[in-house]
Amino acid sequence: MHSIRQPAVAGIFYPGQAAVLSRTVRALLSVAAPADGPEAAAPKALIVPHAGYEYSGATAALAYARLEPLRSVIHRVVLLGPVHRVPVNGLVLPGADTFVTPLGQIEVDQDAIGGLKRLRQVGVSPAAHALEHSLEVQLPFLQTVLEDFKLVPLAVGDATPAEVAQVLEALWGGPETLIVVSSDLSHFLPYHAAQAVDQDTVQRILTLSGSLTHAQACGGTPVNGLMLAALQHHLRPHLLGQCNSGDTAGDKNRVVGYAAIAFTQDQDHVH
Repeated sequence: MHSIRQPAVAGIFYPGQAAVLSRTVRALLSVAAPADGPEAAAPKALIVPHAGYEYSGATAALAYARLEPLRSVIHRVVLLGPVHRVPVNGLVLPGADTFVTPLGQIEVDQDAIGGLKRLRQVGVSPAAHALEHSLEVQLPFLQTVLEDFKLVPLAVGDATPAEVAQVLEALWGGPETLIVVSSDLSHFLPYHAAQAVDQDTVQRILTLSGSLTHAQACGGTPVNGLMLAALQHHLRPHLLGQCNSGDTAGDKNRVVGYAAIAFTQDQDHVH
C-alpha cells in the first residue's frame, strides 16, 4: 500500500496555497545574492534554518540559490533534521513512499534507504515525521530549485556524531547527491546575547571544531555528524548569511538564530 506523508505545517510555517507558495519561494530566491568567491563552487552539503519563512526564509534562500547551476545534476537529497515533538533514538525514516507539499509530491528514494538497513542506528518512525517541521519546510525550496530528485528524509534524535557520519557515508554518492542539514541556532535569548552565542557557534562550524550542544543549535546532532563527514571528505564550509528573528519578523527580547552554510570541496584535495 502506497504511504504518503502529508504536509503538517503548510499554511503555518509557509503558505498553504500552491500559487502563493511558489511566488513566495521564488521571491526569496530572487533576492539571494549570487555566489562569488570560493563559496560559488558547487555545494555538496548545506546547513539551512527551519523557522517560518517570514523569519528565516531569506537566510535559507541564500543556501538554496547556490543550487541553481545544479538543477539537473542533483537527483537525490539526503535531508536530516532534528526531532521537535517525538523523542527517538538514532535516526529514523518515515516509512512513507512520498512526501507531499502544496507544490506536489516527492518520491522517497527506496534504493538509497535499502542501503541503510544494515545500520543499527537507523530505524523507522512514522510518528516522528508526522508533525515534524524541520524537514518539511525545506521541501518547497528543493522543489523549486531542483528539476527531478528523490528524497532520503531522516529525523535525527539521540545519536553520536560518528553514527550520523556513518549514515552520511552510506549515502554520500557523487555530484547527484546533496546533503541538507536543517538547523536553527540559539533559541529565546535576548538579541545581543544571541548574536554572541551564534557567532561562536558559526565559528565552530566554519572551523569544523568541537561538538555543538542543542542550546547552540537545535540541529546540533546532525550538524556534528556533518562536520565529522566534512573532515573525512575534505569539505570546506562557507558562511552565506546569518541573522536572527529580531532582524526579520520578531521582537528582540527572545530571538532564534539562523545561518546558511555551504560545504564545498576543498580545492587542495581535488584529485
